[in-house]
Amino acid sequence: MSTENYLLQVADIAVEIVRKDIKNLHLGVYPPEGRVRVAAPIRLGEEAIRLAVISKLAWIRKRQARFATQPRQSEREFVSGESHFFEGRRYRLNVVEGATRSNVRLQNRAFIELRVPKGSDRKTRAAALHRWYRRELQARLAVLCEEWEPKVGVKVQELRIKRMKTLWGSCNAGAGRIWLNLELAKKPPNCLAFVLVHEMVHFHERRHNERFHALMDAAMPQWRTYRDELNRAPLAHEDWKY
Repeated sequence: MSTENYLLQVADIAVEIVRKDIKNLHLGVYPPEGRVRVAAPIRLGEEAIRLAVISKLAWIRKRQARFATQPRQSEREFVSGESHFFEGRRYRLNVVEGATRSNVRLQNRAFIELRVPKGSDRKTRAAALHRWYRRELQARLAVLCEEWEPKVGVKVQELRIKRMKTLWGSCNAGAGRIWLNLELAKKPPNCLAFVLVHEMVHFHERRHNERFHALMDAAMPQWRTYRDELNRAPLAHEDWKY
């Protein structure tokens, strides 16, 4: 549980400090502006936190520079002609009004047809498209789980999809549960597989240490390529890096 939140100025960077009942310090840089956040153990002194951030200043600035140059889409309005992604491909949205109930389908590998009741607003259209993304993602994940469980040597007891603000995925190893971000429906298939396997490997190893990397290498030798592909993909209005 967090016990204290405050800002710490390190050089020219404002760092959000969150003290928690954890064993190790975790530092992250988050889009869209490159916000820096440190989750620090309660026992760790402020000077030790400052030194840890200073040791990572070059990495922090590199990450912030990448965010500044990353292609981004503007906020979507869900109108005809707008670009939307599915499985790593760009589609044009074709909104058709007059349906009795909302539904979505792909058209000629070029359009996403969104049928909605007449006079539907942005919120209604967004909800319909997100429901379709969820169904498609659930279907893909069912197949991927069957493929990767024996390779990683784990059994996923529960797989959930939700919209997340700072993560592509998370897990509870003890419960055999994985959560994946709904936005992954828009990303290339290899990227989705990478995130799923990443969370599966966390069942064996919680931290991103040498053992974790070795397990990833054994299960999915190309995982770094897929991670980089995910991080190069165009960012939606609320996307982030992994």
